[in-house]
Amino acid sequence: MNERKNNVKKPSKKDLPPLPVLLTEKELKEKAQVAREIAYHRDLYYNKATPEISDAEFDALERRYNALLNKEIPLLKDIDVHEAKVGATPAAGFSKVVHSVPMLSLGNAFAAEDVSDFMARIRRFLSLADAAPLAMMAEPKIDGLSASLRYEKGRLVLAATRGDGQVGENITAGVMTIKNVPHTLKGSAPDVLEVRGEIYMNRADFFALNAQREAKGEPLFANPRNAAAGSVRQLDASITASRPLSFFAYALGEASPLPFSSQQGLREHLQAWGFAVNEPARLCHSTDEILTYYNALEEQRHALPFDIDGVVYKVNDFALQERLGFVSRAPRWAIAHKFAAERAETILKAITIQVGRTGALTPVAALEPINVGGVMVSRATLHNEDEIARKDIREGDTVIVQRAGDVIPQIVEVLLKHRPAGSAPFVFPDHCPVCGARAVREDGMAIRRCTGGLTCPAQAVERLCHFVSRDAFNIEGLGERRVGELMEAGFIKTPADIFRLHHHRATLALREGWKEKSVANLLEAIEARRTISLDKFIYALGIRQVGEATAKLLAKHYGSLPALQAAMIAAQDETGEAWAELTSIDQIGTLMARDSVAFFAEDHNQQVLADLSSELTLLPFVLVEKQSPLSGKTIVFTGTLQGMGRSEAKAKAENLGARVSGSISSKTNYLVAGEGAGSKADKAAWLGVTVLDEAAWLRLIEAF
Repeated sequence: MNERKNNVKKPSKKDLPPLPVLLTEKELKEKAQVAREIAYHRDLYYNKATPEISDAEFDALERRYNALLNKEIPLLKDIDVHEAKVGATPAAGFSKVVHSVPMLSLGNAFAAEDVSDFMARIRRFLSLADAAPLAMMAEPKIDGLSASLRYEKGRLVLAATRGDGQVGENITAGVMTIKNVPHTLKGSAPDVLEVRGEIYMNRADFFALNAQREAKGEPLFANPRNAAAGSVRQLDASITASRPLSFFAYALGEASPLPFSSQQGLREHLQAWGFAVNEPARLCHSTDEILTYYNALEEQRHALPFDIDGVVYKVNDFALQERLGFVSRAPRWAIAHKFAAERAETILKAITIQVGRTGALTPVAALEPINVGGVMVSRATLHNEDEIARKDIREGDTVIVQRAGDVIPQIVEVLLKHRPAGSAPFVFPDHCPVCGARAVREDGMAIRRCTGGLTCPAQAVERLCHFVSRDAFNIEGLGERRVGELMEAGFIKTPADIFRLHHHRATLALREGWKEKSVANLLEAIEARRTISLDKFIYALGIRQVGEATAKLLAKHYGSLPALQAAMIAAQDETGEAWAELTSIDQIGTLMARDSVAFFAEDHNQQVLADLSSELTLLPFVLVEKQSPLSGKTIVFTGTLQGMGRSEAKAKAENLGARVSGSISSKTNYLVAGEGAGSKADKAAWLGVTVLDEAAWLRLIEAF
């Protein structure tokens, strides 16, 4: 290995070059605001199933945040710093299935520019020239329920929903009733083969099913996707068998060695094994070809017998897919290009204010129910008071509502010609509608927040609901209604009180609507969660800007709660080593770090943590690493690498069990220095850190 170590006097801070300030004060405030909005809307979508914005709007928020982050930290321009939970937590009535290969979701594109950026990112990651060939398979994006079918020795042995991406529901009995799902594969197939695809319902079959339900006085399904999902997730497989379901195959999970090496080869073999594949598909060789296919498919989408909501683009070559790998929520080698949102006209009946767990006051429009893209909608997000003022949205207005994806729509336009006489502008409240505390808006921020804190019932309930939510403690039986009831009755005030509810067993059983069995079930569910992994515990705390991905980063880096607490307390000094270590963690920026430090510094939160620690067993974070020369090492990249792009190198290091950091410290094991390494190489030499040139780096990883 090419190593460099110099006995150079360690420099003082004044000798180190100053970091450039690339964001204005206004942009810094905007970045903080956007980050908080992202965290807020993630919580609504993934934990409460009550989203307020469309996929397109959420994607725009993430793009804006990344644009600001890239300006602040240019080296991060190829990193998606956000992650989203995939799917939903498995329902209690189904047995659980752990996916041997996670079922991840896809990133979204909503415009031609997004697709061009996606293609450019792939080329940068792979260090491909603009003229280098790059084949992409374009396929219709079926609007159904994702499922994984496992075959062993050619026979179907297990079927599961996506679930949360890691754990799904066992739906084998129901899938066995789907007519075009082969129970035994045709021809020669690998010993183990997990075929992934979409369970869906043709539109004609959907309309016929709804007609039957209407005749019987049964509730109607909103759209074919909901009908398919509701049909396959039946505990009684005979109900599933009575529904006209179909299956399209388009991907693989775990599989024995395969006789093909491309997406095109996969499609051909899936058909040979007896599966239907989503058509029409096309192998494209340029961005222009991709967009031509997209435009043609959008024109003919309503002529297809099934619903599609966009197009999926996948790198055709499996070897390139392997190199590209994954970000936390999605593959780098695929993206979903959604069709334009559908619109409808309706009446805005009232504007209400919701209060979230961080105190954010969010306006929501109550609408005259209207069918938008096959779904009846009655609410729309209004985002914040600036949005209301900008569009001059008033109660009683006739509005154009847009829906993009299965989420609460947005109001895109007010039809002033229909405005009723005497209507008045909406006055946004300056006090919390729940607790009456002042609602303040910080300079440069778009959101007004209640100052009531934990004394505000809305915030207290929301915080506890987050604590017990699916991706946190996941305590079954503790929904928002029950949490509110227990708080109002004085049984719980803090998270730790939940684990002391067994002291009130007899009293709870006497309450209206409660029985001994329901109390026993709840207490059993609580007891089952007294042991929890560190990353889920951190996420459950509801720290601003700390979602699941960031919680895992913190758990992975610090390993235990005491170590994390000590580091956060020490990091209050932003000139110290603890702060430098925190902000060097890949994907943790300055504002996110400050929110984490502020949480652990607050006296009340320290008391809550101490109280919880007395009730719980926290499992230290155990990193499952590949055994390699980089296992458990901290590595920093600097300069330009010629053989592989910086993003690919970082992904490779993480895949081999390394912790990738953005800055040099005494805890750094390796600095990989490309051309133009600059000050980081000098600092590594000062600290005695091993420096590898690109050739040494490639030799280090060549066996893996």
